[in-house]
Amino acid sequence: MTKHVFVTGGVASSLGKGLTASALGRLLKSRGLRVTMQKLDPYLNVDPGTMNPFEHGEVFVTDDGGETDLDLGHYERFIDENLTRSSNATTGSIYSSVIAAERRGDYLGRTVQVIPHITDEIKHRIRQLTSDDTDIVITEVGGTVGDIEILPFLEAIRQLRLDIGPENVFYLHVTLVPFIGPSGEQKTKPTQHSVTELRSRGIQPDAIVCRSDEPITDDLKRKISRLCDVPFAGVINAADASSLYEIPLVVHDEGLDTFICNHLRLEVPDAELTEWKALVDRVFSAEQTVRVGVIGKYVSLIDAYLSVVEALNHAGIHHHTNVEIEWLQAEDVEGLLADRLRSLDGIVIPGGFGERGVEGKVAAAGFAREHGIPCLGLCLGLQVMTIEYARNALGLANANSLEFDPQTPHPVVNLMENQRDVSEKGGTMRLGAYVAQLAPDSKVARAYGEEVVSERHRHRYEFNSKYLNKFDDGNFWASGESPDGRLVEFIELRDHPFWVGTQAHPEFKSRPNRPAPLFRDFIEAVLDRKNGRNPQLLSLENSTSQTSS
Repeated sequence: MTKHVFVTGGVASSLGKGLTASALGRLLKSRGLRVTMQKLDPYLNVDPGTMNPFEHGEVFVTDDGGETDLDLGHYERFIDENLTRSSNATTGSIYSSVIAAERRGDYLGRTVQVIPHITDEIKHRIRQLTSDDTDIVITEVGGTVGDIEILPFLEAIRQLRLDIGPENVFYLHVTLVPFIGPSGEQKTKPTQHSVTELRSRGIQPDAIVCRSDEPITDDLKRKISRLCDVPFAGVINAADASSLYEIPLVVHDEGLDTFICNHLRLEVPDAELTEWKALVDRVFSAEQTVRVGVIGKYVSLIDAYLSVVEALNHAGIHHHTNVEIEWLQAEDVEGLLADRLRSLDGIVIPGGFGERGVEGKVAAAGFAREHGIPCLGLCLGLQVMTIEYARNALGLANANSLEFDPQTPHPVVNLMENQRDVSEKGGTMRLGAYVAQLAPDSKVARAYGEEVVSERHRHRYEFNSKYLNKFDDGNFWASGESPDGRLVEFIELRDHPFWVGTQAHPEFKSRPNRPAPLFRDFIEAVLDRKNGRNPQLLSLENSTSQTSS
């Protein structure tokens, strides 16, 4: 029978439940177990797709087009498995399903209540992930114990242990052990209160992960063990780590995976962590540092670009390079061209929606093109690169996207064909994995090492193929298209060391030990420029300086 591990959190939000769950997934998979993961979110939105990035952060997209919580990105990166839309369930989606069933008459006129109908739907969502090909499902319950929104989820996972047997369920609770400066002590009281709150909902944790800024003593562990009724071996300290990829090694050294396997009666080999340890060694063996500017609209909340950050880090790890990210507000970029942009080793223009900051992104794309700075455009990034080239290289005055200027004389970016009314914001995008055919000997084909690739998408607007012949100037290259040739998926310049855009989000499929190909080659181009190794770049810089003089 498939085993279940439920991860809850207490004391405060943002303690690292998602990373703890991800690290555990990595450890259990390294023992030969088949692992999948799930996030239960207590908010009433049906999915994060229409939520403000400043509030929620990144929307992570799965292969099957699910718009999900950003923690699914951590799950995929750590366990190296592609998840599906079934791996994220919200209160909104659960209530929608129950209400739809009531309207159909599925409940035969009975009174519909939180218990059993909502809790049964939650258990159904959890059991959806069980199969003959899955040994363990790790389910993170969002929110913090004590929140009113979380109560149906706690009741559902409490019932599930009764349904399938205690030997098949493990409750892992993540809490905070803060350091109180005036007293000079680490305090266990918040953990005690959190566990008391969890017990009041009928759940006794089997293990507690104690988050702290510094390691806690065995005496404190014994105190937590005694007062929270958890075995000493089940009190796990996860002190702050220098890299998130250290976390599996930290909790493994604390014995978390062994304790869980013993509880669930799993006879499995020890964790094989040789490859992961080598990865962590590479994280701390960077031979040089590069500065990459991310030109974004939501840079005040870095989580809005979480997968982009990790994809850059993965590429840096591959090249034994520390990638230092400089966050640049897109609205301010036009005033920064002469100083901050010039000092960068590379530029990334990530995705986004809406008009704000677009002209700054266009200016950054032009600056990178004219000065030979490696530039990678993602989704909206491709669109602004297209707009910039149309205006300044092809002379198409006031070229723009219909998203930003419905009256533009040159709509080089327009709505997808057969698009529905965009006043309905949910479900109107190209979402999920789509295949692209790459041009032989293009930069993108060399990066991927193949000519047919699949990447994930999330957008409403596309390169306007009606303008494609105007871009055929011998330099601009639509180097990747949909298999039917109707949609432009990748663009690049022939005479530039790396000025590449993709309509997709390759960052979603990047892994710490297998970086996304475009990010890997982007950082390689950044290193070539920094170290003066690119003849194409020198030629471009010479021609630029001669033109300026």
